[in-house]
Amino acid sequence: MEKARGFFEIVEAVCESDTRYKPDSYEFVMQALRFTQKKLKRSGHVSGGELSEGIRQYALKTYGPMARTVLEYWGIRSTEDLGNIVFNMITVKLLSKTEDDTLEDFRDVYRFDSAFKRTINDITAT
Repeated sequence: MEKARGFFEIVEAVCESDTRYKPDSYEFVMQALRFTQKKLKRSGHVSGGELSEGIRQYALKTYGPMARTVLEYWGIRSTEDLGNIVFNMITVKLLSKTEDDTLEDFRDVYRFDSAFKRTINDITAT
């Protein structure tokens, strides 16, 4: 319980210094990271592209047709926003990176207007 409380306290501090994203967006990215690692059968590092795709799949699975609306409510409108959240968490040591990881890894991975159109393939694949 103490660890979870620590996470939320850290996120609140991050949100005070970077007001672009709501605290819920950070928790969501952490949950999507775990989802992505499980899907890739990996317990460690995932790339920016892999995480972006995992976030897309997790958002569709969790929020269905409302995924884009929920993400936008939290301030997430592009994969670059996902990268900003990840790198904010790296800065405060909630996540770590390799020396090859950059914010650029999240640039234009996909476009939100097309990436969050839930298809029958998305529904049957989850």
